[in-house]
Amino acid sequence: MARVLISMPEEFLSKIDEVADNEQRSRSELIREALRTYIHRSRVRENTIAAKNASILEALLD
Repeated sequence: MARVLISMPEEFLSKIDEVADNEQRSRSELIREALRTYIHRSRVRENTIAAKNASILEALLD
C-alpha cells in the first residue's frame, strides 16, 4: 500500500482522531473511507448531471 503525506490543521486532525477513536478504527481507515465516500458522491453527481444534460438534448431533438 502506498503512503501519502498530507498537511492539515492540528484542530482538524484532533477531530479526525476523535471520530476514529469513537468508531474504534485507525485514522488511516477513517480517512480512506471518507475519500471513498467523496469519490462515490462525486461520480453520482457527475452521472446525475450527465443524465440531466442527456434529457435536455433529447428534448431539444424531439
